[in-house]
Amino acid sequence: MTAPEAFFERLSENRFASTEHTRGPWDASSQHAGPPAALLGRAVEERPGARTDMRLARITFEIVRPVPIRPLEVATTVLRAGRSVEVVEATLAPEGEAPVMMARALRIRTTEDPGPAVAEGPQQPSPGQTAATPFFDVPWDIGYHTAMDTRFTEGAFMDRGPGTCWMRMRVPLVAGEEIRPLDRVLVAADSGNGISNVLDFNQHVFINADLTVHLHRHPVGEWVCVEARTSVDAAGIGLADAQLHDEKGPIGRSAQSLFVAPR
Repeated sequence: MTAPEAFFERLSENRFASTEHTRGPWDASSQHAGPPAALLGRAVEERPGARTDMRLARITFEIVRPVPIRPLEVATTVLRAGRSVEVVEATLAPEGEAPVMMARALRIRTTEDPGPAVAEGPQQPSPGQTAATPFFDVPWDIGYHTAMDTRFTEGAFMDRGPGTCWMRMRVPLVAGEEIRPLDRVLVAADSGNGISNVLDFNQHVFINADLTVHLHRHPVGEWVCVEARTSVDAAGIGLADAQLHDEKGPIGRSAQSLFVAPR
């Protein structure tokens, strides 16, 4: 039986089956953190009673342990409900188990008569002007590496140092459902440490224990660009910091705290 052409299949309102497309590059039984992060982001936005006049401005994910490729349950709780700001918590857990990933999101009310938009940086070269960039070698045929289209304008997965990569989902987040702007950002944003790796993949691990994404606007179009750089201290703690773009310009930033150690 072939894997559905999506990262997840919806089993019920809050239950999802994980497909092979979520598989990360390091462990055949664990997911890349991008797809489950996007699933939590979607849960925050589509929960019952969610206000349509608010938009996600910041979301922080705590990755408690590797996310298994198994059926998962999503739950949301409103921690603060204000006139202009709300804070929502979301959890992701294998059925009958403790959460493996948690998110806390800040949503801000949009206004009908906003001030003028202010551009905050130049546009990146268009992904249409850039050739597809191969992923580094992965020992399985189906996974996140095949579900994403990647095109570097600076660096490459096997190069060390800062990197800039356009990313596009080849499959939807949930089978049979439309890809949303926030899906595109969160599926891509967790790749900052891989795009800007500064150490040899074969000799070191540099795993992120969290991910924070700030957005001043949601993207337009199919592509999200991650312009990333990684810094590592000799004590084994690192930071991958990235500016996020779409084809119109900057949309926000992401940051990942890294655990770095020899293999």
